[in-house]
Amino acid sequence: MLLFFILGLFVHFVFFGSIFDIYFTSPLVHGMTPQFTPLPPPAKRLVLFVADGLRADALYELEENGDSRAPFIRNIITHEGSWGISHTRVPTESRPGHVALLAGFYEDVSAVAKGWKENPVEFDSLINESKYTWSWGSPDILTMFAKGASGDHVFTYTYDADNEDFGAHDVTELDTWVFDKVKEFFHAARNNQSLFSKLNEEKIVFFLHLLGIDTNGHAHRPSSRDYKDNIKLVDAGVREMVSVLEHFYGNDGKTAFIFTSDHGMTDWGAHGAGHPSETLTPFVTWGAGIKYPQKVSAQKFDDVFLKEWELESWKRHDVRQADIAPLMASLIGVPFPLNSVGILPIDYLNNTDLFKAESMFTNAIQILEQFKVKMTQKKEVTLPFLFIPFKFQVIQDLVTLLLTFPPSHFVGYLLVFTLGIEILVLSFFYRYMLTAGLLAFAGWPFITQLWTRAKSISLSWSFFSLLLAVFPLMPVVGREPDIFLVMGAGLLVLLPSLCVLTSLLKRKDSFLNEELLLHLFQMLCVALSMCVMYSTHSSLLKKQGLPLLNQIVSWIILASSLVLPLLSPTSLFERLFSILLSSMSAYILLSTGYEALFPLVLSCLMFVWIEMEQETLQQHGVSHKQKVTSVQFTCNTDIAQFRQLYLDDLRRAFFLVFFLVTAFFGTGNIASLNSFDLASVYCFLTVFSPFMMGALMMWKILIPFILVMCAFEAVQLTTQLSSKSLFLMVLVISDIMALHFFFLVKDYGSWLDIGTSISHYVIVMSMTIVLVFLNGLAHLLTTKKLKLCGKPKSHLI
Repeated sequence: MLLFFILGLFVHFVFFGSIFDIYFTSPLVHGMTPQFTPLPPPAKRLVLFVADGLRADALYELEENGDSRAPFIRNIITHEGSWGISHTRVPTESRPGHVALLAGFYEDVSAVAKGWKENPVEFDSLINESKYTWSWGSPDILTMFAKGASGDHVFTYTYDADNEDFGAHDVTELDTWVFDKVKEFFHAARNNQSLFSKLNEEKIVFFLHLLGIDTNGHAHRPSSRDYKDNIKLVDAGVREMVSVLEHFYGNDGKTAFIFTSDHGMTDWGAHGAGHPSETLTPFVTWGAGIKYPQKVSAQKFDDVFLKEWELESWKRHDVRQADIAPLMASLIGVPFPLNSVGILPIDYLNNTDLFKAESMFTNAIQILEQFKVKMTQKKEVTLPFLFIPFKFQVIQDLVTLLLTFPPSHFVGYLLVFTLGIEILVLSFFYRYMLTAGLLAFAGWPFITQLWTRAKSISLSWSFFSLLLAVFPLMPVVGREPDIFLVMGAGLLVLLPSLCVLTSLLKRKDSFLNEELLLHLFQMLCVALSMCVMYSTHSSLLKKQGLPLLNQIVSWIILASSLVLPLLSPTSLFERLFSILLSSMSAYILLSTGYEALFPLVLSCLMFVWIEMEQETLQQHGVSHKQKVTSVQFTCNTDIAQFRQLYLDDLRRAFFLVFFLVTAFFGTGNIASLNSFDLASVYCFLTVFSPFMMGALMMWKILIPFILVMCAFEAVQLTTQLSSKSLFLMVLVISDIMALHFFFLVKDYGSWLDIGTSISHYVIVMSMTIVLVFLNGLAHLLTTKKLKLCGKPKSHLI
């Protein structure tokens, strides 16, 4: 058994590590043959302006007085070139944005190993394929492409990194520096024969990186005057640069211009995620090889931008950001970047149909070359019998087999089980799916014989299922604190405690005094928790700090909650109720609102579940049904009592997994930092201590898990279900869920999205291991019996 368990752990660790090998290994390959259009290109040189952090709407929209804040670019759109929106991909950061523009591929996911600071694998780019490239701007961007270029044909001019200061008085100087250096460069070139001859070569690129708009956006927000004035400055600078270049080359008509941005920016001055304000960037191009403006009567787009920008009469051509790289390569006749996945936007080309066809063919061959190299690499490291072409005759055979399968109860059960798995998976993304599952649970007795055999228990099951179904619909814990709900939870715990107290007073046995005192003490702990919580809340509102007495009492209650259940009798009901009282006394101190009611409702449902499972035993011919009140937890379970598995046991395992997931996400997504509220630990400490606060929050999270596992310990005992069989079934369920999350792991998107997808996979893969720990803890809490003193001796006189 131990050997199989160790082997299972090893296999799951391999599965866990596999996502990094499959999803987070660089997709870039090398060894492709360069591909370029064989026909003469329309342009000899390309000028690329990248206004870092510029939103599409900020450039295209008009001012309140009806004027454009970028009149030169606006004039290009209506008189000289083509325009559209460049759709970027997340993460909307400068490095991946410029890689997409110049290399034609999106974020290299293996950059996670480099802290997302740079591309860990060398890649080809337009700059590398050019005859010469001169670039001006930020050292963070330019040096990346210079380092990746082969040869000595790339020349960079950068300012000092310290100039990129959000608190600087005038960050537009970052852009004026670029414009001034370019003017000086072309002025000096007239007196430098070597430089002059290089500048008159073909297939050259000028790259101007303009960081001022991005810096102003971070410092002052995109709605600020500083951000908008910076756009005006850039527009004027672009106009001046075009004039300088046209004058230098004598208006030869062989220069292509592109103006765009690497990413946009949110209203609050951030970027990195996938909001339209971050992913929609301007794209304007004109000059050699580019179509002139096209007037149209109507255009079909899913947005209202054309009307807002008053550009509905001018043909708009949207592109994906990676498509810009093959467009630039086609314009100056250099090979398409080897790692590019961009598709040539032929709507921008002003050329013959033959040139367009040849360019499209070259683009397709270039992408196909990557596939061939990748396939060869995979074939070299894959066993031959595993590397075979996929045959569609496979799907047809599977469908034929399913059609011949006779309908049966098992197939229906399998469909329900599959639906349940899908609900569990979806609950990781949408908490209300747990509500849907609990609503289905509420109807379970009515589609079986349980309703006719045990109506009161069935109604209780439905009632508490519906009650628990409310919690996933509530807002995440901590968003709306309410001390009165916490107090109400304490009172609701004390009500059934009084009923138990009454029953204890009616009993007449030798353990009366011990049980009664223990129960009274646990009730006192719950009452003290309520008083401490209310007193602490009032004190903090008055800004008087955490009273020392409250702090001491809180820690005593927390410590005693771990020991008191072990002093109670091992009979099923008494021990489980003792665990509930101790857990609630600690949970109340750690609550801020409605979540204080969650363990109580969950426990009520768990008590009913135990009774329901007792009733289901009669369906399988069990000769006698033991009353729950007479069942005793025991450490020495007779393995001979364990029976063969029924289909209902799979349902029990599924119920366990579902209740564990409900305990996990019932009051919020605890996998997200947004669900943690420091106010939950104010009864214990108010001075910031991350480790202590984290430990307290972890205990709060564990309490619902413990309640579920203790209840299932009782289910195992009463239904004679072995732990070995249980873990096998839970392993199957968790692995099926893990398979879903394996394919849902993201290697694209914002870094938060990527991290969340990984955490979901890790949570499900760890479920079996965590279950072993929880099962051991529940077994300890339910079976261990401590005695404070020995039983007194009786003397006969």
